[in-house]
Amino acid sequence: MIFKPQTFHGERPAVADESAVDASLEQRVADALATSEGIGAEMLKVVASGSEIFLFGDVGSRGEMDRAVEIVLAVAGVEKVTVRLRSDEAP
Repeated sequence: MIFKPQTFHGERPAVADESAVDASLEQRVADALATSEGIGAEMLKVVASGSEIFLFGDVGSRGEMDRAVEIVLAVAGVEKVTVRLRSDEAP
């Protein structure tokens, strides 16, 4: 096999730098989830975009989902939470 370097049609792709503010907020939210009672945070992913937090992953129950949102909203700087969590409980 012969591998050729990607050319991107003559231009290198632009890569947006992650905002230090977003990264800091993500870390604070992740830390709050990891150290709080009533939620297993090991299966959660936190993504910040400005003052909005996106939560992805799996939780054990609807109660854990509600608790996660409560914890995230208590973190300074968070104004909105978008939940993309799945629960093991039937709807």
